[in-house]
Amino acid sequence: MTTALPALATIALAVEDSVAEIRLNRPERSNALNETMWQELRSALRWADETPAVRAVVLAGAGRNFCAGIDLAMLGGVAQAVAQADPARSREQLRRLILDLQDCLTTIERCRKPVLAAIHGACVGGALDLVTCCDMRYAAADAVFSVREVDVGMVADVGTLQRLPRLIADGVARELAYTGRNVDADEALRIGLVNRVFATPEELAAGVMQIAQAIAAKSPLAIRGSKEMLNYGRDHSVADGLNYVATWNAAMLMSADLNEAMTAAQQKRPPRFAD
Repeated sequence: MTTALPALATIALAVEDSVAEIRLNRPERSNALNETMWQELRSALRWADETPAVRAVVLAGAGRNFCAGIDLAMLGGVAQAVAQADPARSREQLRRLILDLQDCLTTIERCRKPVLAAIHGACVGGALDLVTCCDMRYAAADAVFSVREVDVGMVADVGTLQRLPRLIADGVARELAYTGRNVDADEALRIGLVNRVFATPEELAAGVMQIAQAIAAKSPLAIRGSKEMLNYGRDHSVADGLNYVATWNAAMLMSADLNEAMTAAQQKRPPRFAD
């Protein structure tokens, strides 16, 4: 059963065939991430994680662009938002703000369900931080990627510099961070930033939904465990990862999903898994 959808002002949330679509919904501002959207993104991902009927998530953007990054009005208001009489306390407050924004995006990694980014148009600055948290990234041919923070005189601080070098070659990641140059969809595919390029935004939406539905048809327990192992293995040694997966499967291997998969194969029918 799907729990009630949360009330959101800047994000459109819908569920179809066990796939939740989380759509950034400020098209008049190219889905720039304002304060409300940061917080609602975290709420939407937590909802998807906690809703058993959701088995995969598609993250997309309304309008002409996926996301233009952090809202410049929000960025311009940071000094006032963290202002304290004591400069040290002001800097402490700024650090807490940055950590909270980081956490809003890390919620994507903490979501036990795979999150697939469907990217069209602009994906710059904070938007790139956003999609590097996702399990997979897919692009329309018109997509443009950029680590834009250097052009406003700041260090990218909510995930790109930590996650991008784990997705593409370190030297390429450094070039993008130092130059702020644009990467088109073809180059994004060539350097491994995206899994696949679709000709149009419409084909992108249909293609990514098809992939998400294929994931949703698999054992939910196995999918959740696979994401847990992949994330753990990324951040730990091979030996640590092998030890963890042995412990995981000692607890989770003998499951109803395993029995259903074997029975369905014997009966030559699609398996039917509980949420």
